[in-house]
Amino acid sequence: MTSTVFEKRFGFRRSDINLGNWRLNPYSRWSFQNVSELVPSAVISNTGGLSEEPMADASGLLSEKLMIDGKPETVSAFLERSSTDALVVMKGGKFVADYAAGTVDPASPHLIFSISKSLTAILAGIVEADGLLDPEAPVTRYVPEAEGSAYGDATVRNLLDMRVSLDFAETYLDPESAYARYRRAMLWNPGGGEEGLLAMLCSIPKGPLPHGGPLRYRSPNSDMLGIVVERAAGIRLSELLSERLWKPLGAKSNAMITVDREGFGRAAGGVSVTGRDLARVGEMMRQAGFAGGKSIVPEPWVRDTISAGDKAAWTAGDFAKLAPNGSYRNQWYQSGMESHAYCGIGIHGQWLYIDPPTETVIVKLSSQAEPVDDALDLGCLQFFAQIIRLF
Repeated sequence: MTSTVFEKRFGFRRSDINLGNWRLNPYSRWSFQNVSELVPSAVISNTGGLSEEPMADASGLLSEKLMIDGKPETVSAFLERSSTDALVVMKGGKFVADYAAGTVDPASPHLIFSISKSLTAILAGIVEADGLLDPEAPVTRYVPEAEGSAYGDATVRNLLDMRVSLDFAETYLDPESAYARYRRAMLWNPGGGEEGLLAMLCSIPKGPLPHGGPLRYRSPNSDMLGIVVERAAGIRLSELLSERLWKPLGAKSNAMITVDREGFGRAAGGVSVTGRDLARVGEMMRQAGFAGGKSIVPEPWVRDTISAGDKAAWTAGDFAKLAPNGSYRNQWYQSGMESHAYCGIGIHGQWLYIDPPTETVIVKLSSQAEPVDDALDLGCLQFFAQIIRLF
């Protein structure tokens, strides 16, 4: 049988990809850029008519040698080893390097998984500034259906900081787990459609501990936050992202967000954006909430996000090994490094890394085979810390 153009580029046929395997290697090299062909999705519109500037030459960067885990490695080799689809580097607000793998179209939105959480939190900050959302209010003020669930006595702040006590495990690879049921409810797995996302969230029981304890990273918290934000603002998440973030930001491309059978946006992990537009989000955060001379999210909210995380909750929580001096606030990670770098992180190798002292923003979009790879995450942090010194 003659190979198709698609097969020559990706190494498999389009017909090989389905809802049961789209997050698996090698299919993810294509599907992470084409999620809307597999999962119902809503458009996050930009202003239209905005042209993207040419890609910045990264050829000199690729041959640079770094030290990763105590061993010399070129930038090119690390990008390949970490299944990088796209790398974007901004310095002082300007694009200084763009890299795209051979299977990647830089103009196509790429799934960013849990960096979606960080975008949702920005919307929460915007709606809070509008006087429509109180972070200290109970979740049930906005979602009364949550009464009797784990969220029945939780606050919005508990959601924002991942300090909800849930009887729920983040088991990405177990097809029989509650997490698999959760993915069916969001229409990411075969067999979905019988149960909507909100109903599933409101069925999760509370864990044995009180809310407000150690950081317990559970994605349902962010999806509940997305519904809270929708209810508070009175509009869908996709529209809110468009009108209050994407258009004011000057995003050059439309983004996407997956939706469930009832139209609820997957706030915890369903957003797809281009690498450059994600870098623009990072630059807006670096500029204390401003873009194009206008405030998108209030500066006090940005300051709170990058400095007010509870270190004790972090140390006793799920990710202390990633950043021993780190913390977590408003769905963003604080590195605890001397540079005060902070980031949004998604499974399968998605990163938005911001280093304030050097005015650097780095986006790394990937299709790593494993959802979570602790050793590679630590390698990425070493990679970012060294890349910023090359510009």
